[in-house]
Amino acid sequence: MASFVPTSADTLEDQRLYTSARLVEVACLDCLAKVGVKKNSEHHTSIQWTAEARRHCPELSRRTGARDTFPACPRMIASIEAAVRDGQIPIGAEDGY
Repeated sequence: MASFVPTSADTLEDQRLYTSARLVEVACLDCLAKVGVKKNSEHHTSIQWTAEARRHCPELSRRTGARDTFPACPRMIASIEAAVRDGQIPIGAEDGY
């Protein structure tokens, strides 16, 4: 249950910018699961997994037990790195996002 539900237009826009602005859709080169990705720097990558992508990814779907806080799939990471090399994902924050 959310402890804070934004209601003002400015807060909603800040939330949108922080969570989804500049996300680039990347499909895994192996299983084709799709995630949203942005890179604020060479060393900082944000990956937004949807429930559908988690179910579609064989690596994540076979994990059991406690939910991973930061799910990682080596094949998805390789796919993201390939997209960065190909120039599909811009690197660098814009306006703090």
